[in-house]
Amino acid sequence: MRGAAVVAMTRARTAVWISVLALISAITPLATDMYLPSFPVLAAELGTTASNVQLTLTAFLVGLALGQLVIGPLSDSWGRRGLLLTGTAVCVLATLVCALAPNVWVLIAARFVMGFSGGAGVVLSRAVVADRTSGKRAARLFSVMMAIQGIAPVVAPLVGGTLAGLVGWRGIFWVLTGVTAVMFIGVLVTIPESLPAERRSGGGLGPMARDVASALGRRRYVGYSLAFALAFAALFAYISGSPFVLQGTLGLSRTQYTVAFAINAVGLAAASAANAQLLRRYTPGRLLLVGVSALVICSGLLTAVVLAGTPRWPTLVLLFAAVLSVGFVLGNASALAIDEVPEMAGTGSALLGALQFGLGAVVSPLVGSSAVTMAALMLLAATLAAASFVLLGGIADPQPDKARESGLSAP
Repeated sequence: MRGAAVVAMTRARTAVWISVLALISAITPLATDMYLPSFPVLAAELGTTASNVQLTLTAFLVGLALGQLVIGPLSDSWGRRGLLLTGTAVCVLATLVCALAPNVWVLIAARFVMGFSGGAGVVLSRAVVADRTSGKRAARLFSVMMAIQGIAPVVAPLVGGTLAGLVGWRGIFWVLTGVTAVMFIGVLVTIPESLPAERRSGGGLGPMARDVASALGRRRYVGYSLAFALAFAALFAYISGSPFVLQGTLGLSRTQYTVAFAINAVGLAAASAANAQLLRRYTPGRLLLVGVSALVICSGLLTAVVLAGTPRWPTLVLLFAAVLSVGFVLGNASALAIDEVPEMAGTGSALLGALQFGLGAVVSPLVGSSAVTMAALMLLAATLAAASFVLLGGIADPQPDKARESGLSAP
């Protein structure tokens, strides 16, 4: 009985800190999707142009990418907890400035700082998991995080659209301030230091540069990272093009589009959860092979269907299947990639995140409003993801599962 109680407490504690890590790494969809419906009103209230309002989104994404590249390597030298607390605290203050911004230029600057500091949560959540465990257990935890994060893209636009009519864009940023404050409290209460002093690298730019070069020189790390980032690029092609394709080409109403988008997001979260369970029987490499293969097949069929005239139901079903398959890629690829650089998980996570959002930023403006372009870009990204995995990564035998001695256990 006592042993069962200990196991139950351990699982509960693991569930809490994984939920906190998932929340702080979900800052991207929350900070982008929630205020998108308010763009026209925001431009009118601040007396600015639509282009300047769009710069608030660009500034956030640029800050997010740079923040990961700086904070990730630094954490290998300084530890995770201090940077995580500082990053989330600054993110709270930056979000507060967004809510109070007197003009669009202050808003743009605050959004950059919000992205840069929010990058701490994105990059260090992966590093903390890598510090705690490895092998199948790490892949399961990453998959659980992905499943929890999958809720954010569903909730954010729905909540944002509702709040836009009730409290306006400033009210949305007040809500985001509260969310980021909860993130800070969650880190403060539940996340201890995961990288002990004896496992840290030396400080300074020289060791940081050497870590980056070392990570990029490891073939398997590059292969798994490219598979991760290119699968995300395929997903981002769908996200960028879906409003135009589903509403303009398929003729869905705004409400129908919201429902379709939500169903696909739930499918992604469900696939990530299923992947976590399947990892009890199969290796991350084999499940990753299934994921990239399914993504290539679904994207190829989608391209053929679109070229044949874009019939509504076949297009919707294949989009759902393609998004679903990504759920078997992201968690496994990220775990395998960081397993290749266990002694510099912060740097490995930073490069992974920068590549992820960098490719997403490149793909987004290329999609436009064409269903053919969207499907073709999804197929290209999926094919390159599969090639990167097969040619550079491969189905390696995973490292033995282990929960590192740092105060937390893996399930």
